[in-house]
Amino acid sequence: MSVTIKDVAKQANVAPSTVSRVLTDSPRISEKTKRKVRKVMEEMGYHLNFSGRMLVQQSTQTIGIVMKGSSSHSFDNPFFSDVLRGISASCHKHDYSINITTGDSEDAIYRDVIKMVQGKRVDGVIVLYSKEDDQVVPYLRERNFPFVMIGKPTADANDIIYVDNDNVQASKEVAEFLINLGHEKIGYIGGDTHFEVTTARLAGFQQAVVAYGIDIPNRFYKNIQLSSGDAKKVVGELLGVDEPPTALIVTDDFNALTVMLALQEQGIRIPEEMSVISFNNTIISRLANPPLTTVDTQPYQLGYESADCLVGQLRSDEIFKKSVIVPTVIVERASCMTRK
Repeated sequence: MSVTIKDVAKQANVAPSTVSRVLTDSPRISEKTKRKVRKVMEEMGYHLNFSGRMLVQQSTQTIGIVMKGSSSHSFDNPFFSDVLRGISASCHKHDYSINITTGDSEDAIYRDVIKMVQGKRVDGVIVLYSKEDDQVVPYLRERNFPFVMIGKPTADANDIIYVDNDNVQASKEVAEFLINLGHEKIGYIGGDTHFEVTTARLAGFQQAVVAYGIDIPNRFYKNIQLSSGDAKKVVGELLGVDEPPTALIVTDDFNALTVMLALQEQGIRIPEEMSVISFNNTIISRLANPPLTTVDTQPYQLGYESADCLVGQLRSDEIFKKSVIVPTVIVERASCMTRK
């Protein structure tokens, strides 16, 4: 015979309603009581009947994850894997499952989201990006469907819950780091300019060089997408100019690795002839040769906080919208050195 909530309540010497509130992680129950009840549940082998709970509460206990691009390309970049680990940890804590979009194009991902929402497959959605001309966020807002973004919204930021870094400030600090090492010829390699994170980091870099009175020629500004071919082309262009840069800022570890490989193919020694600094502090930065100096954007924490914010939204009727800024720090490794 299966163990019931009443059995757990009797053994823990609490009311059945207290056990129910522990199951929903209610803030009305003290942490001490929660620990006691959960211990009894584990000892008695109690398992929540999710099917019954879903029918009663009209809840799927599932959160939808909207990828930046096709899942195959996204999972190539360990940043997203780290974000998903954080989301997964928070969802596990709150007894939620996850449902990830699997489309191989923006339109396919958008159709996946419509299926999630209209098919009532998820209770809320985490959008892993902030992008101009996006279809997903306007759709979710139109449907008044609970969601959280990772990245500052490109519009109506005060009306949307989001989790992000201060990317402008982080990029300013990166530029200042290189300038203090004696670099004045600094190349800047961004990503897709449709994404808010790309424009924010570019703005921070430009603010820093203006503050230090450094003139960066337009030919030192480049963008690459996901292919190593783009990196080779960009590196060739930067090395081919008169007085090429002595340092490069690349706004993602994944792209930075492709840039470093392209530099090494050209016989450029890192950091002796070219310093390289990046963002995200993923496993790539630790395994690169040489190990990559990078900004720790705490992708795991970005994911964890986004899921916590969404679950809080789902479990509360409060209108107040709480957004979270996750701090960053430069992690110094071996890819940068003082300009002699």
